[in-house]
Amino acid sequence: MTVRVAFALIGGRGWMGGYNYLLNLFKALETHAQGRVAVVLFVGDDTPKDLLGPLTDRPEVQVIRDGAFDASRASRSLVLSLMRGCDPRVVSLFEAAQIDLVFEAAQFRGWRLERPAIAWMPDFQHRVMPEFFPVAARLKREIGFRVQIMTGRHIMVSSDDSGETCGTLYPAARGRIRTVRFAVPPPREFAAEETDALRARYGLPERFFFMPNQYWRHKDHATVVEALAYLSRKGCRPVVLASGSQSDPRDPQHIHRLKDLVERRGVGHQFLMPGLIPAEDLAGLMCACQALINPSLFEGWSTTVEEARSAGTPMILSDLPVHLEQAAEEAVFFRRQDPQGLARVLEGHVPVPDDERSRMRQAARASADRRMAAFADGFASLVEGCVS
Repeated sequence: MTVRVAFALIGGRGWMGGYNYLLNLFKALETHAQGRVAVVLFVGDDTPKDLLGPLTDRPEVQVIRDGAFDASRASRSLVLSLMRGCDPRVVSLFEAAQIDLVFEAAQFRGWRLERPAIAWMPDFQHRVMPEFFPVAARLKREIGFRVQIMTGRHIMVSSDDSGETCGTLYPAARGRIRTVRFAVPPPREFAAEETDALRARYGLPERFFFMPNQYWRHKDHATVVEALAYLSRKGCRPVVLASGSQSDPRDPQHIHRLKDLVERRGVGHQFLMPGLIPAEDLAGLMCACQALINPSLFEGWSTTVEEARSAGTPMILSDLPVHLEQAAEEAVFFRRQDPQGLARVLEGHVPVPDDERSRMRQAARASADRRMAAFADGFASLVEGCVS
């Protein structure tokens, strides 16, 4: 039996992690779960074509466009789902498309949905680190999670660490929590002249570190800046390319404080901030860099770490429990918010020789394929269990 699953867009330019999650899930299902899950993507008439293209340029994805999913209508749809139990316009579209199960991510389709639903809860940062959330944003997220749990949703998390946190914070969810670790496919091979061109385009030396994280407070770019300043005073000046969206919707002033810190520490030539870069450039730079850095203070399951793992890229990670779960044998770790500790790792990091790096990429490719298969099977098994 093929289960028809309804999806809506997750994230976008404001949260590429959610968008990439959906993209990689569709790729995994296409390759490793054919005949088990049919993807039906519901989008609004206002969805930009360039954002939609990578998700829908796939024969196995059925796309249904309707104004019921317009961003301007999201609040009305949520109110109807909470007050009346469903949004009749949305439910009628689900019925017409013969949907068997609904996948919710930062969405709630109602307590009268009359079909099973999976709620993906990426992380519980609003409870563990409430200081990073305005009160209204924290309450909105908390209410959403509690409503999904109270209405019997199957809860999907991306790590055992998140699963344990979920069970502790929301005891009513116990028994309905399932870990499905997401994965990313390996990048294509990049020729030496391509990576040379990328380094020239972004003004990079032959050896550089890469930090492709959005500029949210919990990603902790400041620790990297302070580590570079500490090394600079010793005459050591490594370069870090810190790409990603420079908007933090929860703290719009964060980027200005960070740029001010970079200027005050005098490391503008070492901490490069190009903003969002094309996905193809990101993949090439991941393959070309000396190592990935992720100093994050909180993750549900890191997309950038998965990308580095799939590319065979060395990693320097903060000592988050979820980082240890994700890459315990594959990374060098430093204590969170410890610039001098990170500085020692950067100073002592020895570049991997080209021939060894090539072997690492080949091994990583095979490992990434296995993780993508496990991702697809885990999701498909959860879906099948929910509708049986």
